[in-house]
Amino acid sequence: MAAAKASATDTWDSTLPGPPSRNNFGSSDLSPSGLLAFASGSSVSVVDSRSLQLVSTIPLPPPPGAGALSPFVTSVRWIPLPLPRDLLSTEPSASHLLLAVADRHGRVALVDFHLRSVVVWLNPSSDPKLGVQDLCWVQARRDTHVLATISGSSFLSIYTNDHGVFWKYDSGSEVLSCLRRDPYDSRHFCVLGLKGFLLSIKVLGDSENDVVIQEMQINTDSSELLRLERDAATNANANSSSSSSPASAAFPLYFARFAFSPHWKNILFVTFPRELLVFDLQYQTPLSATPLPRGCAKFMDVLPDPNNELLYCAHLDGRLSIWRRQQGEQVHVMCTMEEFLPSIGMSIPSPSALAILLSQSDSTMQTITKLPPDGTSSVDFDNPFDFFDESLLVSKTTFISLSDDGKIWKWVLSAEGVEDALKNVSDLDIGTEAAHPEAIEKKDSSDLDEGLVVATTSRSRGHTSTSSLGKSDLSFKISLDGQLQLLSSTVSTLAVPSPSLTATLARGGNIPAAAIPLVALGTQNGTIDVVDVSTNAVAASTSVHTGVVRGLRWLGNSRLVSFSYSQVNDKSRGYINKLVVTCLRSGLNKPFRDLQKPERTPIRALRTSSSGRYLLILFRDAPVEVWAMTKHPVMLRSLALPFTVVEWTLPAVPRPVQSGPSKQFLPASEGVTASADSKSDGSHEETVESFAFALVNGALGVFEVQGRRIRDFRPKWPSTSFVPSDGLVTAMAYRLPHVVMGDRSGNIRWWDVTTGQSSAFNSHRDGVRRIKFSPVVAGDRSRGRVAVLFNDNTFSVYDLDSPDPVAQSLLQPQIPGTLVLELDWLPLRTDKNDPLVLCIAGADSTFRLVEVIVNEKKGGFVPQSKSVKERFRPMPMYSPILLPVPHALALRMILQLGVKPSWFNTCSTTLEKRPHLIRGMASSSKDLRSYMIQLPPLGDPVVPEMLLKILEPYRKEGCLLDDERAKIYADVVKKGYAARFAFAAAVFGETSEAYFWLQLPRAIRHLMNKLMRKSPQKIPSPASASGVDEASMPSKISSTSSSAPEARKIDSMLDGSLRLMAFEREELWTRANERLPWHEKLEGEDCIQKQVHELISVGNLEAAVSLLLTSAPDSPYFYPNALRAVALSSAVSKSLLDLALKVVAANMVRTDNSLTGTHLLCAVGRHQEACSQLQDSGRWTDAATLAATHLEGSDYARVLQRWADHVLHAEHNVWRALILYVAAGSLQEALAALKEVQQPDTVAMFVLACNEIHSEIVTELSNQDEQGTGELGTVMTDLPGLEPGKEEVAAVCEYFQQYQRKLVHLCMDSQPYAD
Repeated sequence: MAAAKASATDTWDSTLPGPPSRNNFGSSDLSPSGLLAFASGSSVSVVDSRSLQLVSTIPLPPPPGAGALSPFVTSVRWIPLPLPRDLLSTEPSASHLLLAVADRHGRVALVDFHLRSVVVWLNPSSDPKLGVQDLCWVQARRDTHVLATISGSSFLSIYTNDHGVFWKYDSGSEVLSCLRRDPYDSRHFCVLGLKGFLLSIKVLGDSENDVVIQEMQINTDSSELLRLERDAATNANANSSSSSSPASAAFPLYFARFAFSPHWKNILFVTFPRELLVFDLQYQTPLSATPLPRGCAKFMDVLPDPNNELLYCAHLDGRLSIWRRQQGEQVHVMCTMEEFLPSIGMSIPSPSALAILLSQSDSTMQTITKLPPDGTSSVDFDNPFDFFDESLLVSKTTFISLSDDGKIWKWVLSAEGVEDALKNVSDLDIGTEAAHPEAIEKKDSSDLDEGLVVATTSRSRGHTSTSSLGKSDLSFKISLDGQLQLLSSTVSTLAVPSPSLTATLARGGNIPAAAIPLVALGTQNGTIDVVDVSTNAVAASTSVHTGVVRGLRWLGNSRLVSFSYSQVNDKSRGYINKLVVTCLRSGLNKPFRDLQKPERTPIRALRTSSSGRYLLILFRDAPVEVWAMTKHPVMLRSLALPFTVVEWTLPAVPRPVQSGPSKQFLPASEGVTASADSKSDGSHEETVESFAFALVNGALGVFEVQGRRIRDFRPKWPSTSFVPSDGLVTAMAYRLPHVVMGDRSGNIRWWDVTTGQSSAFNSHRDGVRRIKFSPVVAGDRSRGRVAVLFNDNTFSVYDLDSPDPVAQSLLQPQIPGTLVLELDWLPLRTDKNDPLVLCIAGADSTFRLVEVIVNEKKGGFVPQSKSVKERFRPMPMYSPILLPVPHALALRMILQLGVKPSWFNTCSTTLEKRPHLIRGMASSSKDLRSYMIQLPPLGDPVVPEMLLKILEPYRKEGCLLDDERAKIYADVVKKGYAARFAFAAAVFGETSEAYFWLQLPRAIRHLMNKLMRKSPQKIPSPASASGVDEASMPSKISSTSSSAPEARKIDSMLDGSLRLMAFEREELWTRANERLPWHEKLEGEDCIQKQVHELISVGNLEAAVSLLLTSAPDSPYFYPNALRAVALSSAVSKSLLDLALKVVAANMVRTDNSLTGTHLLCAVGRHQEACSQLQDSGRWTDAATLAATHLEGSDYARVLQRWADHVLHAEHNVWRALILYVAAGSLQEALAALKEVQQPDTVAMFVLACNEIHSEIVTELSNQDEQGTGELGTVMTDLPGLEPGKEEVAAVCEYFQQYQRKLVHLCMDSQPYAD
């Protein structure tokens, strides 16, 4: 019976990436679920950003063609798909974990990092000259994402997953730099060029005619770029492809980057090397431009804070500048600079920062902690973990930075305000995580006259805004939260420990040393990296040399000896050889053999005996030195023979247990130890070790070293024909009694030093560079397996015991796309069924473990269930998104339905540290349903217990939630369904869904106010309160007026990240009002027309008339402006004027594309028709602003519902559409939308959350009625459309039960994922 195919996690195969470099263009991407993908060399690596552990590394295969090498990976981007939940129609797949990867040859692929392979090539016939600069996913349809790419310097292409490219664009001389997608509209993205060229693109489908583009220009100083282009042109004669190179290849230190504002639609933050700009897409003009502050390195990237109105700018020197928006303007001022590459402990020259990323996952979770749905303060005054002092934590932002020395840094930036800043909290809009107890007071959301406004759905540990805080009121503190060390540089040499039975510990003695899972790597920057192969991680990294590590060997299992050399520049042209012993336990480096003057020749190689007692130093054209590596190394003697190759004997193999030809091998370790009576006092005098050598003339020999004596071993010589006629032996391996040699012609010979038997064959390959004996354990059928590395950087494995080693070579070159620099066997085999594992250092800077299957007929040496195959991790990897899809969905449902926090308490070392400590740990022997906080009112009540049993292996490993998130969940689980649903969505990286659940309680309250006909506090309008209007509406005439106080107070109710989901009249009106001052100083007729439209939308007719009357008589806009000014000034209109203006408006809308007709409708009070016209012309946000200013009740709801239809069917944003549906009272349409996107679990959770929020509101109103606080009006017992007996609700319950049954079956069929 054939063995089942082993999964990727059941084998030793693994890859440790080298450091990223500028050749990778700083390509990296941090998914909303917390997975970091980055490029290094020709590989892509995935890291869990919470625990900073390497998940997987996938080398990209090379292009077709013999001997082709894999090009550098230049761009990576996670596909923005949520966890698939349509289990009833399709089989579960890991489509949400696909990664788009592009390289320097212009190839674009989709990679599945679980399978460690390419799923599909999007452009298999790419042009190698057109490397890919950047990637961006765009949503073309509800179920279709397309991939936009920048190739070469000026080519923009859009690909589908299955049909290849369907749209192309050439920008000509404009060098394109980066792509970014609009957070407000997933169909829309922008492209920026190095000279300020800006392209706005909207993708309406997956055909060429569905792409709408708009070209713009940002004026910036390009003189430095023009100089770089001239320099590149002078070198273009030698390289004809330089003109078509991507921006980061042609100008590696010249960056043009931009980011969409997460708080303001159509606002871009743009950085050029010496300038920071805020650009308005709607006005097609910059709103502000700030030069690079003096003393700062050039800008590299810009990152807006998702929650707060702060900007973070990365600089070339690895520092981060923090910028704060000024009140009432889109102008940013710098607060401070923080260091992301600390100078302490850094090597010389210092490393470079390649990329800085902001964690969306942590920002979303912070929003959840600030806005619990029930509105109660979550500060526990009896809990010592909720403490307060003089400083006030405003926000915490997590950053990930990459440097070219192989380090990944995790930083936490804390913004803190002093206690006095709370006194002016009404002016603040940044959400805080902790506040002073006295400042926390729950107030009704309609009370806008008080100093501190806390919405009933808003958690107030205070909301603050840097717009009113001076620099002294807000301080920033950066702290290092974690670091992951990868290989620090390109590997130059490799060494594995091979301790013999006489190998000793650090200070001598005859105590045997155990095999250790460590491999030492010497690098080109002088660093020695020690890799722990059991964890596939760098265990230690020590800077030893200033130049390339030329040679490296183990001394036993705790010390390393290495060498480097440098040539002096004086007349002698001599060499300075540097030899260093590194102790891994103490971390100390001790140089030895220090000479005062340069030597004539450099060191060629080092060879250490397997015990670590003796060292051979080989020079070029100079005698070999033999050293005793005691605590203070001593040179024993010098051997003046013309050696070409020298190798110490490996540890002797155990005595064979079966009969057969292998009995000719030396049966035990007598050849290593001359006497079994070794002195027990630690003396080395009786220990004998031997080394074999070859001379320049082809002569062979074996010497023994015993104490300080070196003598000839006097082996049994082979026949004279064994001596190669063509000379040089280039490689050798020695394990008693066999010596194996390879020469520069590819011949491989072996010789038994005890019997004189010998044999040879030709490998038909290049010259031999290395030969390595495989580890042998008792019971092995063959003891003559060797790995051979050739001069062409390929390798093979031969079995010298076989009749025809070439025909039965076990492994042909199997690492396509890279050259093998060094290899050796991993000496960890203890059983004959353990696999043979090769350690390989590649020219692509990777370190790989490759498992060698020796006999495929027997299924190989891969055991079916051995714990050694699972990667050991020093701490769990808290990434539920990596679980098999059914198990991930099971955890998601458990988090949604509510499990007691004690269920997560599995680790006794952290049990006492958790503030939600509940005595007793979860035990799988008791009824697991007791860990659910309540039985779910929907679905099968047995399902939660089954899901808890399925998740038990993960819970025991403690890899579901870390302590920090378990603490947050302990707080959230008491806050109701909506808060739990938001938490579950955030854990799995579904940010939009999390924001939807956070906004749902406010939307239900908005709907309840409308249903009860209870008038909420109205926004002042010009018709009702002219006095308020004068104070609150900015105008062109009085440009010094600021936004209304009401605007600031209402804004303080809403966290910055939730502005994507704004729907209330107050919010929309306030946001539109706040934008007005940004455009006051803009000139030009087009800008004036747009400003008039904004003023009319917010009801400020006086300012609009003043602006219209500024038109010059010779302006083409003069007559339309005059007509609108007259109409608007006679706002109190007669019926005849009403009719006439309505006709004129209709004609104007019919004859041109201006907004003139809409403004005339506003002048005569036809706001509903004006909103319809704006929606017909695609101005959905403007229509909502106009409706928020003038419409109420069902009229406002109709605008919201039509907006929701557009967002759902055109923009494909189901979560934003749901909020609008709920606010409009269209709950049945919301249910239909969720069914349409095939999310049966979310439909059920939506019903649960709505009913819970409704019942809470009814209870609050009943309590107010009992206290006599006011007339309640009619309170509906059920929400319209969600009545329990309604057919749609019953269908939802049935749909959810089917989903649960299917999920349980899939979970039972899926094996737990063991990384």
